[in-house]
Amino acid sequence: MPKLQGFEFWSRTLGGARHVVAPMVDQSELAWRLLSRRHGAQLCYTPMLHAQVFVRDANYRKENLYCEVCPEDRPLIVQFCANDPEVFVQAALLAQDYCDAIDLNLGCPQMIAKRGHYGAFLQEEWDLLQRMILLAHEKLAVPVTCKIRVFPEIDKTVRYAQMLEKAGCQLLTVHGRTKEQKGPLSGTASWEHIKAVRKAVAIPVFANGNIQCLRDVERCIQDTGVQGVMSAEGNLHNPALFEGRSPAVWELAEEYLDIVRQHPCPLSCVRAHLFKLWHHTLQVHQQLREELAKVKTLEGVVAVNQELKLRCQEDISRQKEGEKPSGGLPFFHWICQPYLRPGPREGSKESGGARSKRALEEEEGGTDVLSKNKQKKQLRNPHKTFDPSLKPKYAKCDQCGNPKGNRCVFSLCRGCCKTSAFREAADCPGHGLLFKTKLEKALAWKEPQPAGPGEPGGLPEVVGSALA
Repeated sequence: MPKLQGFEFWSRTLGGARHVVAPMVDQSELAWRLLSRRHGAQLCYTPMLHAQVFVRDANYRKENLYCEVCPEDRPLIVQFCANDPEVFVQAALLAQDYCDAIDLNLGCPQMIAKRGHYGAFLQEEWDLLQRMILLAHEKLAVPVTCKIRVFPEIDKTVRYAQMLEKAGCQLLTVHGRTKEQKGPLSGTASWEHIKAVRKAVAIPVFANGNIQCLRDVERCIQDTGVQGVMSAEGNLHNPALFEGRSPAVWELAEEYLDIVRQHPCPLSCVRAHLFKLWHHTLQVHQQLREELAKVKTLEGVVAVNQELKLRCQEDISRQKEGEKPSGGLPFFHWICQPYLRPGPREGSKESGGARSKRALEEEEGGTDVLSKNKQKKQLRNPHKTFDPSLKPKYAKCDQCGNPKGNRCVFSLCRGCCKTSAFREAADCPGHGLLFKTKLEKALAWKEPQPAGPGEPGGLPEVVGSALA
């Protein structure tokens, strides 16, 4: 069949999907996609897959796509991160028989994307992106799509979208935040940017950002004119978002765990989903938060989930008539509802309003509270301490400030010692560097060797008969 493009692809292959579940690393796995589809999602994306690893590692392909073939899980778009046209196309060719389109991730703003040089950190490299999309459009049997973040300037965002469309992108998802808007600095997504892109391109556009309930979906479509709306955070806290329902948390948690039994996934994914679903309840019953973090088996997760359900039912039985939800929540904690990420306070005039996450933590007394990562480490090792005053003190290298080697003859760190020892042809036993010794051995081999027996200038050869 000829490859469908643009609106024809959206209407026929994707069934005119309006309710879309976003690609989420370790979160949009098969079990979660099936749960979301049961509750109103019309299109799902896989978690972001690394193109280079997908090409070279058969186990990675099997674990992330090949073993998850499920007729109910369509239409499906596979998302890759990549920064090389050939590698991107090779990965897409290996995946195209298992999906309805291939998506290029141009929206990930995390530090790992910066180090790997992919995601939103490619948005200034238009020549590279044109080559990647164009090659994929020419070689693949399925359409290629893109998910992007916006630039601060609307006109530049529009030109960016038009460039991708011209290269061969058949559907564009626009997250209305810049790559700097993440974590506590997320702020509000700009639907004005999305609206401008929708007016400027002739391909379907999905909007992403500020979607917490079905009313937001409808308002976004009306305000921006997009073809569909993608949800990530909102979907994780309420998979029934696209149905316009807010059921009891245990209803969806139990349904999800039943699906996991049929379609197993890593326990870390299951635990992460329950932390999101039970987020508000775990603020009330914090002991069970620790239990959920420690559990090692699926049955253990099920047991914690059952205990949370019983605690909530006890809370319901003690509820007084006319009582309102606490903590400013729209519903009681046992009801699926959005989590509104607290935004940063207004910055000082001197800093222009921009402050780092560390600065915000210090202002709010966050330095006295261990991070989640450190709390996990302390659970594994209760004797571990993070008090800076108890850390061992190291003498500093005279040249770079890194810890110096205790037995270094130069009183330097290994890197600086290596440079100095090489320059001076010296040894440093403390760092295992033997430049002087090796040089002496090399010179010794170059000196004339004494001749062997029977050779000119050597000892006379002993005749065997003389020894008889």
